[in-house]
Amino acid sequence: RHPRTFAMLCHALRRTINPLKRLASLRIFGRGWRSMAFTSCRAVIVDASIDPKLGPEVLRVSPDCPVPNLGEDDVLIKVAYAGVNRPDVMQRKGQYPPPPGDSPLLGLEVSGRIVSVGSSVKHLKEGDEVCALTPGGGYSELCLAPQGNCLPLPRGLGLREAAALPENYFTVWFNVFVLARLLPGENILIHGGTSGIGTAAIQLARAMGARKIFTTVGSAKKAEEAKALGADHVVLYGEEDFEAKIKEINGKDDGLDVILDMVGGDYVNKNIRLLRTGGRHVSIAFQKGSKMELDLMPVMMKKLELKGSTMRRRTREEKAEIARSLKDNVWPLLESGRVKPVICAEIPMAEAARAHALLESGQVIGKVLLKVSDD
Repeated sequence: RHPRTFAMLCHALRRTINPLKRLASLRIFGRGWRSMAFTSCRAVIVDASIDPKLGPEVLRVSPDCPVPNLGEDDVLIKVAYAGVNRPDVMQRKGQYPPPPGDSPLLGLEVSGRIVSVGSSVKHLKEGDEVCALTPGGGYSELCLAPQGNCLPLPRGLGLREAAALPENYFTVWFNVFVLARLLPGENILIHGGTSGIGTAAIQLARAMGARKIFTTVGSAKKAEEAKALGADHVVLYGEEDFEAKIKEINGKDDGLDVILDMVGGDYVNKNIRLLRTGGRHVSIAFQKGSKMELDLMPVMMKKLELKGSTMRRRTREEKAEIARSLKDNVWPLLESGRVKPVICAEIPMAEAARAHALLESGQVIGKVLLKVSDD
């Protein structure tokens, strides 16, 4: 009697049934009657046939990537958002291969909802919302994470904000406050002050009582943002020599206690000259190269410590220890609003190439996120 109404109902039923048919074709092995069944999911892959030079355009979504096998200590997360980081760019270019046993897919941090748990998982359950540091695979609808590398969402933050936390805050907390032992009343120089790492480091240094916070940035707009986050002195590295400027500000009797460096190259000797006796220098990346001619005499004479680390190759147990420390020391700062994630852009997973191009443009302030699903 009503052909138009009947056609509309049929269309609505097809929209409902098709996703259910797709879910029925998938399989997850997990504990609990609520576990769903998946064998494949959508994920971003690197398709080198598109561009042998491995530019951002090699990233495309594959509809049938295998779901990773759930280990007894793992949880499977339906990903809502994934963070986009420099190591992802390096991996896309073939310069930063994943450790043996890790996922070959990009993505080192996610937020989302747990859909399945391994047999040894004690304190997490299906339905919990978490953010997590992952062993790769974040650019995917479904991603594994060790239970100890997952954290609850800080009160007051949603899945979007929480996705911007793991990689930056694990890295900053361990390198600045554990490895370099920044103490209240000390001075720190943070290179790349408006990167995801930089925005987290400035805020945490301020919250933990640093006396003077110096940073380097590439534009006046970035300088304003760094100051708003808590930096005391900002040097535009394209216009001024940061070593000379910091010496001018500090005077001859006041050096730096800690330097967080992600630049390398000719920055390292300058950093060393800026450190006071007993100062600590931590390298976490080398945008200007890892090889340089180094004068070690100041290191010996000033009793300096030169250190470096990468988060990805730490064991899951080491990462779990950092996660516990974050929950105790940093989560209260996030919940009180004294520290906040800085998000530059949110881009659909299908446009991962655009996210990488944006990150490589040098125009980013804070974190770039991929929106993977609406959950």
